[in-house]
Formats: sequence, C-alpha cells, structure tokens
Amino acid sequence: MSLPLTELVRKMPKAELHIHIEGSLEPELIFALAKRNKVHLDYASIDALRAAYAFTDLQSFLDIYYAGASVLLQEQDFFDMTWAYLLRAQADQVRHTEIFFDPQTHTARGVDLGVVIGGIDRALQQGRTELGISSALILCFLRHLSEEDAFETLKQALPYRDKFIGIGLDSSERGNPPEKFAKIFAHCRGLGLHLVAHAGEEGPPDYIRTALDLLQVERIDHGVRCLEDTELTKRLLQERIPLTVCPLSNVKLRVFDQMRDHNLLALLDAGVLAMINSDDPAYFGGYLNDNFNACFAALPLQRQHAYQLARNSFSAAFLDLPQKQKYLDEVETFFRQN
Repeated sequence: MSLPLTELVRKMPKAELHIHIEGSLEPELIFALAKRNKVHLDYASIDALRAAYAFTDLQSFLDIYYAGASVLLQEQDFFDMTWAYLLRAQADQVRHTEIFFDPQTHTARGVDLGVVIGGIDRALQQGRTELGISSALILCFLRHLSEEDAFETLKQALPYRDKFIGIGLDSSERGNPPEKFAKIFAHCRGLGLHLVAHAGEEGPPDYIRTALDLLQVERIDHGVRCLEDTELTKRLLQERIPLTVCPLSNVKLRVFDQMRDHNLLALLDAGVLAMINSDDPAYFGGYLNDNFNACFAALPLQRQHAYQLARNSFSAAFLDLPQKQKYLDEVETFFRQN
C-alpha cells in the first residue's frame, strides 16, 4: 500500500543544494553565541529577534542576516552552526548537501578565513562519519561588494582549496548584474571550480541569461523568473540547467505573494530541472521538509512531482557519477516500495 503523499514526501531521500549556512543560525543559537563571545545584540530577547523577521524584500532580510552573523567569531561557533543544520538535514532525510558560505561577511569583521572554513569543514566531516550525510562547500562572493574584493577573498581562500568545490554569487541582486563578476568567474573556471550564481529571483530573467553566457555557470540559484522568457526557458530545458528553487524564501521576500501563486509546478510541468531547497531556513520559516510541506499543501503537486523533485535534487548535485547513481537508485527503490 502506498504511503500518503505527505508521508512519502517527508520520508523520501533528498539532496539540498541551496542552503546558506549563516542563514541556518537560529535565534536561540545567536543568543547563546552572543553570550559566549560577549557580543551585544540590539534585541532584548529571542522572541524580540524572531519578531524582527518580518521582511519586505531581500535587502530588509540581508540587514538582519548580517547582524545575526556578528556573533560568529571562533572556529567552534562555525562548527556549532553547521552541526545544528546537519542534524536538521538528517531529520529531513537529506543524503547530500552542498552548502554556501559567505567569507566576506566574516573577514570584514576581522575573522580569519581559516577559522570560518575550519569550523564548517570539521562539522561536515563529522556529519559524513556520524550522520551519513555527504557534503560539499561552495564559497559565495557578495555581489554588493566589488569584484576586486572578491579577488582578495579568493586569494585568502586558496590555501584551503581542498575544502571547497565551487564558487557562487549571492546577496543583493538588484543593481548588481552577473557581468560585474565576469573576470573572477573566468579565473575560478580556470582553477577547476564549479560555478553557480543567484539569478532571476528579484533580478530580471536577463540576469539568468547573463549568468549562463558571461559567467558560464553550471547551475542557477533561484531562477524562478525564467518563465517570463519563453526562449530562456527553452534553453534551460535543452541544456538541462538546474534551478535551485527556494519556495518559502520566495514567499517571505515577496517574489510571490502566497505559496499558491508559486510557479514550481509550472517549472516541473515544463520539464525544467528544478528542485526544492531551504535557502536561509532560520529566517524564512523552515528547513527542507517545511518547504516541501508548504508546497504540497498549497499547490496541486502529486506523487510524480515528488519523484521528479527527489531525482532532480541528486541529478543537479556536483557528485561523481557512481555516487550520484547510488542516490538515484535509492530514490527508485524508495518509490517502488512506497
């Protein structure tokens, strides 16, 4: 007998490819780290901080996001933050995760990049051995800063090249088009790094095209505005370009007014290689299964869409073929048995 759809979605194996580790920092941990590191917060309590999570757009979120990151100072802080996320990921049946981190958020405060990467990497290693979650790290450049700043960040990161597999582009999309970072993406491509970029969330569909043409990215983070451009959508289909869609984030930041307005189903029905992710789960209302639950409650998604989303998540991952096939086989087995 088949599992009910909600149970099927909750239990099926998944990959998460769009998670900002600093965005998993829950108010409780922010206050604990503030106390440990003697950092002053402008909020009287955990509840007061959580109440401030009423964002009107991407920038209003980023303002509070950077304030929350101010408590991260020691290697153990980065470990604790990452480990807390991995425990949530395990509960959501995440088998593989590719985690974004924002070094400039920390180096600008005087935190050594080795401290940042050291804590995150130690948690990821422990997650592999103790939780059975495979993982990789993607270094993101903040697009509201200059390309020169990004080059300086890369220079600081290269001694830890074995700890990260790719680079990304995040932060304020409006007014910061992909071409602003064409040189550093070309340089990173020469280093053999995987390339991804946020595009087509608040920015126009043209940002997606530019990220593909000029930055030569392999994956688009968000990308939900692609459906406004028929030719672009055809290209995403033909080239099998994955979109790492973040539904709760999209609603929280008013990309869509309500979840029932989201175009995830339209993306899947068009054949786009889209999957569900949590983005900044502490700020946007939930982790991976919370995003799945919200989508399946609000949209007429069915069992075949759950199967499609599970497969897409592994198909889009930066895994070697045997490992990828292992996870795809697990998806097949799970759906055959349930």
